[in-house]
Amino acid sequence: MSAIEAVLAPDGSLARALPGYESRPDQLRMAAAVAEALDRRRYLVAEAGTGTGKTLAYLLPAILSGRRVVISTATRTLQEQIWFKDIPLLRDRCGVEISAAYLKGRANYYCLARGEEFERHPTFPTREEAALWPRIREWARTTETGDRAEIDLPDAYLAWRDLSATGETCTGKECQAFEDCFVQQARARAAAADVVLVNHHLFFADLAMRTSRAGVEVLPSYEAVIFDEAHAIEEVATEYFGLQVSSYRVEELARDAQKAVADRPDLASMLKRTTGELAKAGERFFGSVARGLAAASGRGEPPRGGRRSEEESLRGPLLPSMLAPIAGEQQRLDEALEELRVELCDDTAPALLNVARRAADLRVELAAVTAMKEPSRVFFAEARGRGVFLRAAPIDVAEELSVRLYRSLDTAIFTSATLATQGRFDYFRRQVGLRPELDVDERFFPGPFDYTTQAALVAPPGLPDPNQPGFVAAAARAIRELVAVTDGRAFVLCTSVRNMLAFREALSDLPWQLLVQGERPKHRLLEAFRERPSVLFATASFWEGVDVPGAALSLVVIDRLPFAPPGDPVVAARVKALAEEGRDAFSELQVPAAALQLRQGFGRLVRSRADRGLVAVLDPRLTTRGYGRAFLASLPPSPLLRSIDEARRWWDRKGTGRVEPTPGLR
Repeated sequence: MSAIEAVLAPDGSLARALPGYESRPDQLRMAAAVAEALDRRRYLVAEAGTGTGKTLAYLLPAILSGRRVVISTATRTLQEQIWFKDIPLLRDRCGVEISAAYLKGRANYYCLARGEEFERHPTFPTREEAALWPRIREWARTTETGDRAEIDLPDAYLAWRDLSATGETCTGKECQAFEDCFVQQARARAAAADVVLVNHHLFFADLAMRTSRAGVEVLPSYEAVIFDEAHAIEEVATEYFGLQVSSYRVEELARDAQKAVADRPDLASMLKRTTGELAKAGERFFGSVARGLAAASGRGEPPRGGRRSEEESLRGPLLPSMLAPIAGEQQRLDEALEELRVELCDDTAPALLNVARRAADLRVELAAVTAMKEPSRVFFAEARGRGVFLRAAPIDVAEELSVRLYRSLDTAIFTSATLATQGRFDYFRRQVGLRPELDVDERFFPGPFDYTTQAALVAPPGLPDPNQPGFVAAAARAIRELVAVTDGRAFVLCTSVRNMLAFREALSDLPWQLLVQGERPKHRLLEAFRERPSVLFATASFWEGVDVPGAALSLVVIDRLPFAPPGDPVVAARVKALAEEGRDAFSELQVPAAALQLRQGFGRLVRSRADRGLVAVLDPRLTTRGYGRAFLASLPPSPLLRSIDEARRWWDRKGTGRVEPTPGLR
């Protein structure tokens, strides 16, 4: 018996450790495939359906491989599952020797230097945040890791930005607290470990730095990488292989400059004027960008006193016609940055020299983004929340990955529950640059769920095209009938905030608890959803990474096929690039991307062998357009019901008798 079988086989240590545990053949097969890829130094693309147990199927071979392996995930939920549940399970219950470390982005760790500075002059945006300060201060004196997760702060705890450092604000070895720095200690633990757990953002931030600035890296050297939730790689890589200048960076620079001279009366008064001018120049410039973006998109001024929610982000191409009228404002911002740099560049204090360097970097990046001269990048602006961003993103991430990663790495494993469209990996491989000449093994592991009996797909007839004015009203009527079938217990997943709010308003009289994304933190919404029959209206962040097994979720309603907005500048640039090559961007890019997103939404329903339920797609194009076949061929093989009456009959036959999921199912 191999070391993997000794743990994962039907009579292995995992089965003995978990009462009621059911062995999964696909898990064992996937573990063998991962072990083979690690041993033979190959690339592997593995789709593992929900319930396969894919986490242990790659984690155990990585631990046993004898190689330095980085495991990268897209979500914090999965990271925490691996670190706090799966690794202890293998180590403590199964007797597996493990050398592992958990590394987060710098902003997750308490900064000793900035914390000491903050304690001298603590300021808080609200009384609620101030009330948490004594607990934070006490924790900071006793923590061994400095990880903010230990104290369970609210996600939007604004004062944390003054208690942590970023790559820009850290002074590195010049800092007096460098030897005791929690980030450095975490990196030291990672350097000594064989398996290092990170997220995609940290992985690609590190990859971007180490391939563009020699000697600058965050992660220790590694021999292999395993990407879980690999469907998210393209989006994250796009972010980190480009440039970004934002109103936040200008605001933080001005604020940090003032703090850096708080104990320097010789500089404080002079710098107050300079930073004041910088803040004003940034506010004018980015405010003008936001207004130009809103005007170009046909949208008015942002709501709620000038702020958009995170879900109400507005993106559009960065055009010369948008920048020309505000050239004077950009020049004033550039001059304010240069003035700050000049005033501090000859000082000897590391914190002030760091501010000067940041001002210089910001000048260069602002000029590069607004010049828009690199044909391999797409330039666009975005307004989200209270922030305004100017971005330059690579059009072809595949080429970037080929150059930055694959040339120097002989082993990479890509896995997710959703990588294939129409039963093939062609789209995913194109997006991440896994070209035919690379030695790539492809495997499918469907998992233990029987979708033919556990789920049914509902396509109600008679609904108008989603782009027609009457769609929302007609869809709301269909939702009303559908949630009556399952007695609530439904997710209504929308492709826009506008539809989400319209459905919530139209269905305000439903007799179940109604929840709306954004009205409270995500985990609180899910807690409330599980407590009693509910209908939850949500958008993007609930399409994936949300797990509600059991009776609480019996229906998933999807308002329309999730095509990316055609006006999105990144999508438009990639469509144009494919068209210039004589390729069909609709069938090669837009349809498969939307099909994968639809699979993610569908995947919210069945999370255990006991689950039964319905997925309803209210977009008639699923069954009336030729390309609808590509969507249907990409979904799990479940019955297609053509009316709500059929759905009711199916539910009456299949939708009862749920039990809680099998113990240990991951």
